[in-house]
Amino acid sequence: MKRFLGFIEKEFYHIFRDKRSLFILFGMPIAQILLFGFAITNEINNVEIAILDHSKDATTGEIINKISASKYFSINQFIEQEADIEAAFKKGKIKAVLNFENDFSKNLVKEKQATIQVITDATDPNTANTISNYINSILQNYQLDQNKDIKIVYQIVPQTRMIYNPELKSVFMFVPGVMTIILMLVSAMMTSISITREKELGTMEILLVSPLKPFQVIIGKVVPYIFLSMINAVVIILLSIFIFKMPVQGSLFLLGLESVLFIITSLTLGILISTISATQQTAMMISLMGLMLPVILLSGFIFPISSMPAPLQIISHFIPAKWFIIILKGIMLKGVGISLLWKETLILLAMTLFFIGLSIKKYKIRLE
Repeated sequence: MKRFLGFIEKEFYHIFRDKRSLFILFGMPIAQILLFGFAITNEINNVEIAILDHSKDATTGEIINKISASKYFSINQFIEQEADIEAAFKKGKIKAVLNFENDFSKNLVKEKQATIQVITDATDPNTANTISNYINSILQNYQLDQNKDIKIVYQIVPQTRMIYNPELKSVFMFVPGVMTIILMLVSAMMTSISITREKELGTMEILLVSPLKPFQVIIGKVVPYIFLSMINAVVIILLSIFIFKMPVQGSLFLLGLESVLFIITSLTLGILISTISATQQTAMMISLMGLMLPVILLSGFIFPISSMPAPLQIISHFIPAKWFIIILKGIMLKGVGISLLWKETLILLAMTLFFIGLSIKKYKIRLE
């Protein structure tokens, strides 16, 4: 019994001496609870919309003010003509456009009916449906308020039109997210485990003192995962096109280049994980819980980022998957080019350079 208790005591010493293990044991569960508690929500907040007001009368002004006053919507811009609607959507900021017909107030008085067209971005079907329902609810409340003191009942008829995904197929939302998760996990997790295995077995030092230079050793280990990830990307795209009938409106060449860039970003992140991981188990835990959960919760894959608390929205900017999902949806569903995706591309490139620089610094520290 004394030996057994001594063994238990020794295990406690090992656990408390390893700060990374303590973080995994205590930090990760807390982070997961906070992420799940704040990020999992079907509500919308501060969704940016645009207004196309052909009438510009007092009634449309009241409706616009009522919508703007709610916590659910924020008016991003006022559009002057219908030809500008698609361009506004392709910029990626607005999620809906309210299109008021000509002579809105006059039609409401004379014909007892006026029309507002609600155009939503259906690349995310769940969010598009929620936005449409919220707008309809606000319009119904306004209509009830106006009909309280009059005998002739006015009627406002919203007309909803979904663009980019008119049939509201969920696969159009999940394919970019699944592709991002697979590329991230295959690239980052497998690379980190592969390099950590060498360090754990004590063979990394042997490789580094061989005639090969250290960066050649790292590149030699990374290159196979680039090809594996590219194959995964091609397979996912082919399945989405031929099985799920998902369109690719933009350039396949640009889609391939952006995919390669994200793969390299993920690989450099995997190398960075390997520099701070002493064992394969630690590397796997960091990769799974430190990468997969943020990709699912904070990338906009399932839950709209605009509805999250401000701190989580700030954190989401540092998640590479967020920017890659924007790129995928832009190319595959909206058909946009590099002229509208240059910012996201530069962010991924900057992250790649940052991960490479930090990894080199960490490797130098460990080898001194």
